[in-house]
Amino acid sequence: MEQFERARLDSYFARIAHAFAPAEKPSAFLITHLLPERPSFVRAVGIGTGLRAVLPKPKSVDLAARREIERTTQCDVLSRELFESPESAVDYMESRASGEAVVLLDVGGYFASTLGAMCERFSGRILGVVEDTENGHKRYAGVGKLPCPVVSVARSPLKDPEDFLVGQSVVFSTEALMRGRGDILHGRPALVIGFGKLGSSIARLLHAKGVQVTVHDVDPVRRTQALSQGFTVARDRDAALHGAGLVLCATGAVSLRGEDFSALRNGAYVATVTSSEDELDLAGLPAVYQRTPNGEHVTRYQTIGHYFYLLNSGNAVNFLHGASVGPFIRLVQAEILAGIRNLTRGDLGPGMHEVDATDRATIAGTWLNYFNR
Repeated sequence: MEQFERARLDSYFARIAHAFAPAEKPSAFLITHLLPERPSFVRAVGIGTGLRAVLPKPKSVDLAARREIERTTQCDVLSRELFESPESAVDYMESRASGEAVVLLDVGGYFASTLGAMCERFSGRILGVVEDTENGHKRYAGVGKLPCPVVSVARSPLKDPEDFLVGQSVVFSTEALMRGRGDILHGRPALVIGFGKLGSSIARLLHAKGVQVTVHDVDPVRRTQALSQGFTVARDRDAALHGAGLVLCATGAVSLRGEDFSALRNGAYVATVTSSEDELDLAGLPAVYQRTPNGEHVTRYQTIGHYFYLLNSGNAVNFLHGASVGPFIRLVQAEILAGIRNLTRGDLGPGMHEVDATDRATIAGTWLNYFNR
């Protein structure tokens, strides 16, 4: 990032941080993709909170960004296991923020399964959670009776540009990996599993590249949306898998289980938009499959009479090429800062919440002043 770009970014976040400054500064834990541009956002979180630790998502860490963060902030190792048991979750919180008022900034619902135990047993006070992703939104919504407020930015209109551009980056990276093996998208039928905001973006972008796209989604409403947009909707999921030369998984849940892989046609490519642990049941693959590297970030799975290719070990393909969505990510990051302020006000009850429209308008207006140039 050029010096003038960094200065503009710091000025933007200073303005946002001032607009949404909490009356009382809470402590915070931040889960994030630690991409090259992310230190500026981490610093902004540190303006409005006492940032006790950054927990980078392990498969999206830029080493230079991590070194920059570590100069001022504790970086800890993130895993699902850390927050899966109440004991380990509470012990971790006590080790970093004992007795303090805390906000949890999440990407993917890491705190969801033990949130009740943390609220009950932690010596301090959990003010609430800000969740960034649709996958995480679903995890918190599925908890049932939430013990504290959860402010979700996953379905905000300010996230729409990011979702579109993430879809674009997924298609770009998928094609780049295929071209590295001498293959191209054109002429290879694609199956998009999941027709949410990311999946629909991916389907449209593939169609624009001349790819024949079939869609599968468990939600009948989304299937009708896909039909209305001109896509073929799979009636038979196994038949759709067998007919696809490219399968793109965009559900945020498990798209392919062990038995599904045998339905793939020979030579098919499989790619995802999120972590392999969330999207693919690779552990359920029959042991008869041999795994061999077959090009950069491409793994060939082969057994007698059957083979397919898995891109980036089943993890989000776009992180191989930076996953950049340009300055539009700053809209969502600013809304996360607004979410922190909302949690500290103390007027939100337990349950799912959104940032209100007036705050979004403030963010959008500020963003336009800095980045619409």
